[in-house]
Amino acid sequence: MNYKIFFLLFCFSCSANYTPKPRAFVKIYLPEKEFQKTDLSSFSLSFDYPTYSDLKIGEKENFINIIFEDFSATLHLTYVSLNNNLYSHIEESRSLAYKHNMQANSISEQVYLNYDQSVFGMLYNYSGMTATSTQFYLTDSLTHFLRGSLYFNSEINDSIKPVNDFLKEDIVSLIESVEW
Repeated sequence: MNYKIFFLLFCFSCSANYTPKPRAFVKIYLPEKEFQKTDLSSFSLSFDYPTYSDLKIGEKENFINIIFEDFSATLHLTYVSLNNNLYSHIEESRSLAYKHNMQANSISEQVYLNYDQSVFGMLYNYSGMTATSTQFYLTDSLTHFLRGSLYFNSEINDSIKPVNDFLKEDIVSLIESVEW
């Protein structure tokens, strides 16, 4: 008798065709883009940064961190007053940017020129599995030099790509809003 019930269950239990479900990723909720102006008068510098981040001045006076706690990322900024040493700071920034050349699939450079505000610089974007996804430097060529690099608490991979792209837009907004 038990085998008859088992046979009936076996015959009627799998009547529909099985379709495998597509691979899925965790849904990430990205906040609305809103910015606030900072005035770092001790640096003679101001810029816009996202409201969903925290601005912290480092222990050493010339370090500024913009922390994206919800995304486990930090934008590290370093401000330096120039003393006829622009070339060395640009070369150091370029060297630090290309230090990731071995891990990156590619590094693209984008020049920034804002003659009205006297802000000039370079943005480095990385593709591939690197520790950083974006680095940049900005200067007025005479007095000010600002360098930035975005780091996640993990390597850049497909699962954080939407967050990475989202934060890259914020960095571009920051660059475009810099005033000395």
